[in-house]
Amino acid sequence: MRILVLGGTHHVGRAVVESALARGDQVTTLSRGASGPPALGASPRFADRTDPVSLAAALGDDEWDAVVDTWSLAPRVVLDSARLLAGRAGHYTYISSRSVHVWPIPVGAGESAPVVDADPADDDASDYSAAKRGGELAAQEGFGGPVLLPRPGLILGPYERVGRLPFWLRRIRSGGRVPCPGPAGRPLQYIDARDLAEWVLAAAARGLTGEFNTVSRPGHTTMRELLEQCRTVTGSDAELVWVNPEAVAAAGVAPWTELPIWVPPTGEYAGLHEADVSAAYSAGLRCRPVAETVADTWAWLLAEGLPAPAHPGRAAGGMDAAAEQRLLEQAGDPQGSPGR
Repeated sequence: MRILVLGGTHHVGRAVVESALARGDQVTTLSRGASGPPALGASPRFADRTDPVSLAAALGDDEWDAVVDTWSLAPRVVLDSARLLAGRAGHYTYISSRSVHVWPIPVGAGESAPVVDADPADDDASDYSAAKRGGELAAQEGFGGPVLLPRPGLILGPYERVGRLPFWLRRIRSGGRVPCPGPAGRPLQYIDARDLAEWVLAAAARGLTGEFNTVSRPGHTTMRELLEQCRTVTGSDAELVWVNPEAVAAAGVAPWTELPIWVPPTGEYAGLHEADVSAAYSAGLRCRPVAETVADTWAWLLAEGLPAPAHPGRAAGGMDAAAEQRLLEQAGDPQGSPGR
C-alpha cells in the first residue's frame, strides 16, 4: 500500500513506519522534523500541522491508499488534515485512546462505554480526554470515508518516550532494594506499539472501520513478571520489595505517575487494566510476550537513550528517593534504603 503517516518519528508513529516498510509498503511521513529523522526507506515531508497552508503545501496533490494519524493535541488539526485528504486517500486511521471514556472507566468496559463531550473544531488541548475524543470526531467528520479509531490504553515497547517502562528498567538496573507496588500478581493490560502498528496496517488494508479497544487481554502479564523481566534483561541484582496497595496509599505515592504502569486493583483506576478487547482480537489483534517487549525496550534505551517527552506534562515521572523510602517503611523495613 501507499501509506501516509502523519507523525512517524517516535513511539507509535515510528513503529507504524517501520512495520509498513517491513511489509513492503511505500511510506510517506509528515512531521515538523523536531523529533528525529524518519526511518530509512520512508519518504519524508516536513510541515507544521497547526498551519493548514504549510500542511497543504507539503502534501501537494498526491494520493495514498491509507493514512495513519498519531496526533494527540488540538482536534482542529485532525479536522484540517482529514478534510485535506478527503477523496485523496482510501482509508484514515486516527490513533485515539481509551481516555475518551468518561472517568472512571468501568471495569470490563467495551467500546460503547460513555465518552466525554468534545468539539472536533476545538483548538484547545489542555484536556487530554476531550482532545482525543475531539480527534475521533474530527477524523470522521473531515474525512467522510472509511475511518478506523483504535483506542489503545497503556502503550509500551521501544520508542516509548513517555518513560513508563524505561523508568522501571533504569531504576531496577541501579540495584538496591526497589519498592514495587503489589500485589505481585496484579494483572496488567497494555500493548506493544509494534503490535498496535501491525494491527492498524492490516486493518487498513482490509478497510476496517469503527472503534476498537486495542490493548492486550487483561492479565497478559503481571507486575511481578514485568519487573522480574526488567531485572533479567538489565543483569541487575536489585531486590524487589513488594508493597501492598493499602501501604502504597498510606505512603502517599501516586499510582500511574510516581508508580508508572501500576494502578490499584480496586477503586477508580481499576478499569485501566480491565478493558473488554474481544472486538479487536476478533479482528486479528495479537500481542507478543512481555519478555520480548522488555528486552527490546532495554536494547533501544542502550542504543539511543530516552528522548525528552513530546509533551512534558504527560511524562510518567516515576517515584523519587523520598517516595521509595516511604514505601520501604510501609513495607516494614524502616532501615531500608533505596539504591540508585
